[in-house]
Amino acid sequence: MGRIVVSSHPLIRHKVTLLRDHTTESRKFRDLIREITILLAYEATADLRLTPLTVQTPLAEAQGEELTERIGLVPVLRAGLGMVNGIWELMPQAEVWHIGLYRDEKTLQPVEYYNRLPEKSTVQVCLVLDPMLATGGSAAATVDILKRWGAGRIKYLGIIGAPEGVRTLSEAHPDVEIYLAALDKRLTPEPQKPGDPPRGFILPGLGDAGDRQFGTG
Repeated sequence: MGRIVVSSHPLIRHKVTLLRDHTTESRKFRDLIREITILLAYEATADLRLTPLTVQTPLAEAQGEELTERIGLVPVLRAGLGMVNGIWELMPQAEVWHIGLYRDEKTLQPVEYYNRLPEKSTVQVCLVLDPMLATGGSAAATVDILKRWGAGRIKYLGIIGAPEGVRTLSEAHPDVEIYLAALDKRLTPEPQKPGDPPRGFILPGLGDAGDRQFGTG
């Protein structure tokens, strides 16, 4: 099993609590997604490679470093879109490539409907962005696509994960590091009566991250 990092940072824990609250409106929800993503990205990019660089300060030359690797952000449509701007604030030079997958509500299997990757890989490190790691099927399928594309290192950044999703992704791709703001209890089972939540949602979770970001729920 690959490296799994669940943040215990006080700022992340505070912001995740606000994110879960059903009274948090869409604009604030989007702000929280962006802020949490920035904090997660700080941890996930700690091993990016550097090369020496000399710059001129107002007083003298200074020895420093610059990023060597090209970074690709791969938001899984549509919920992953809200995580892009946070990382762009840290790395404005990062490329963004979109992959569209939806989860069949009956089988819970991922279905690909959109892929705008170029013919050959243009980056050395890919950050897969998806707020909810539920069953893990979409995450594993996205990594499959990126590996076929020729991506080198791949990392997964999510806000909330379920043990089932972490297990699916880590077993399918043990080389992919997983960074989460929180790891929840489990997935919801098959509904037994009217009013029960749909099957395969993270519990306690935060509902549908896409609907809550875009005000469509």
